[in-house]
Amino acid sequence: MRAVSMKQMTDRVKSPCIESCIVNDEKICLGCFRSLGEIAQWQAMDDTMRQEVLLKAERRRKAHVALRRP
Repeated sequence: MRAVSMKQMTDRVKSPCIESCIVNDEKICLGCFRSLGEIAQWQAMDDTMRQEVLLKAERRRKAHVALRRP
């Protein structure tokens, strides 16, 4: 196992969690727009995977906002 420095630990991609969890019927949190699976796996993900999740979450957020516009 490779040693991880304190700088590497603090430089990791941060969770987008805003501690406002409301899960819709598709099992997507309407606070951070991650799926329940993505939330559960977040700690095990490397930064590349986390960036991919953040991109998906942003697309979900934009779609959600677009649906709510009159």
